[in-house]
Amino acid sequence: MKNMTLLNIANACSGRLVCDNSDLHKEIKGIVIDSRLVREDYLFIASRGERVDGHDFIKAAYNQGAAAVICEKAPADVPVPYILVENSLMALKQIAEWYRMQLDITVIGITGSVGKTSTKEFVSSVLAQKYCVHKTEGNYNNEIGLPLTILQIKEEHEIAVLEMGISDFGEMHRLSKIAKPDYCLITNIGQCHLENLGSRQGVLKAKSEIFDFMKEKGRAILNGEDDMLLTVREVKGRPPIRYGFNSEYDVWADNVKSHGLNGSSCDIHIKDEVFHVNIPMPGHHMVLNALAAAAAGSLLGVTGQEIARGIEQIQPVSGRSHIIKHNNITIIDDCYNANPVSMKAAIDLLATVDTRKVAVLGDMGELGTDEMKLHKEIGKYAVSKNIDIILCVGKLSYYMYTGAMESLTGNADTPASKSSRQAFCNETSKDFPGRLLYFESRDDLIRSLPDIIKDGDTVLIKASHFMGFDTIVKDLIKLI
Repeated sequence: MKNMTLLNIANACSGRLVCDNSDLHKEIKGIVIDSRLVREDYLFIASRGERVDGHDFIKAAYNQGAAAVICEKAPADVPVPYILVENSLMALKQIAEWYRMQLDITVIGITGSVGKTSTKEFVSSVLAQKYCVHKTEGNYNNEIGLPLTILQIKEEHEIAVLEMGISDFGEMHRLSKIAKPDYCLITNIGQCHLENLGSRQGVLKAKSEIFDFMKEKGRAILNGEDDMLLTVREVKGRPPIRYGFNSEYDVWADNVKSHGLNGSSCDIHIKDEVFHVNIPMPGHHMVLNALAAAAAGSLLGVTGQEIARGIEQIQPVSGRSHIIKHNNITIIDDCYNANPVSMKAAIDLLATVDTRKVAVLGDMGELGTDEMKLHKEIGKYAVSKNIDIILCVGKLSYYMYTGAMESLTGNADTPASKSSRQAFCNETSKDFPGRLLYFESRDDLIRSLPDIIKDGDTVLIKASHFMGFDTIVKDLIKLI
C-alpha cells in the first residue's frame, strides 16, 4: 500500500504510535476490521461493536501475522507495535482519507435512491474494457464500508468506482470528504429514508452533498429522466452530463425494445456516434443504468464499441433483478432492498411475462410518516398491472393488502381467513378477490408456498433487506 508506513498511519489518524524505532517505517500490506481477515503484515483496527468488541481479538490478530493494531486502549500481553486512538472507526475514516490522497487514481462516486449497485456494476464493466478498475464489493457503501473499499485500492488500479449510500443528512458530506470523487453520478431521487430526510427535496439535498468534495475539474453525471435532478443546473460552475431518452441530452437512447426477462436492446447516441447494444439485465430501469455507464465511459475515453461490449458483459447481482430459472419456475430475485420506486419497477418487470404472475411483496423500511399510504399505493399498483397472485407479507404490508383489496372490491376487508386461504390454495374459490393473500410473517408465507406456487409460474420476490426475503428465494428453490 502506497506510503502506508506505521508512522504515516499514526500521523493520519492523530494516534500515539508505540513501537521500536526500527518499526517506524514498516509498511503494511492491508487494513481490516475483522480479525479473521488478518494476513501477514496487515494492520488490524480493533473497534467496539454492538455485540462484539474487536479489542478481544487483538492477540489473535498478532498471532495471524498482524504488523500492528489500532486500538482505543493499550493491549496487554501482546507485542508492540500498536497505535492508540480515541475512536477506532474515526481513525479508519481518517486513514482512508489520507490514503486516497496518496493515490493517482480517478474516482467515480455513485449514489441515488435506486439502482446504485446495478449502475456501479454497469460502470465498472464498461470502464474495465480500457482500465484496471477497483469497485465496491457487496454493500460496502457506508461510513465503514467506503473507507475499507478505498483501503483495498492497489497501485495498479487506474479507476475506482465507489458506491455511496446514506440515510441521513451529513453522511454523504463525510463520505465525499473521504472519497474526493472526480466524477459524481446520481441515478435518481426517490422516496427512501424519509423518516430522516422528510421528502424527496430532502433526499436531493442529502444526496447532493456528494458534490461537496468533488474535484474542481470534475463533472456530475445525472439521470435526465428524474424530475428532481433536472433542477440541478450546474455543479462546480459546470452543467451536468445528462443521460436519458431525450435527444437533447449528452447521452441518450432510442429504438428501445424489451425482450422480457431476457433484457432489452437499444441504440445509444453519444455526440455524433450511434451504436446498438443488448442489455442482458431485464427492466426499463436497466436501460437507464446502461446509459449512465455509457456517459461515464464517454467522459473517460472509452469507445462506443468498448461501451457496448462492457454493457453486454454485465453480470447480475444476487437480490437485484436476478433471474433464476429452476425446473419450470422462474424467480425474479429482487429482495436486496425496496422503496416505492424500485417496488413499482419490479412489478412492471413481472407484468411483462406471459406466464402466471406471482408477486411476493414485503415491507419497505424508513418511509417515515407516509409509510402506510405508500404501502397502500403499492398494493393498488400491483392490481393495476394485472398481477395474477399478490402475496403481501409483514406488518406494513398489511396496508399493501388493504390497498389491493380496495382496488379489487371497492372496500378494504380484513385479511383472508384460514379457510379462505385453503380455498385459494385448492383453487376452488375462483371468485376470491384478485387472488390476494396476506401473511403476517415470512415463515407463514413459506409454509404456504407449496400450495400456492404452480408449475410454470414466474415469481417476483421483493422487500426491504431487513425482511430477510433471501430466505424465501432459497426455500422456493428447494421447493421446486
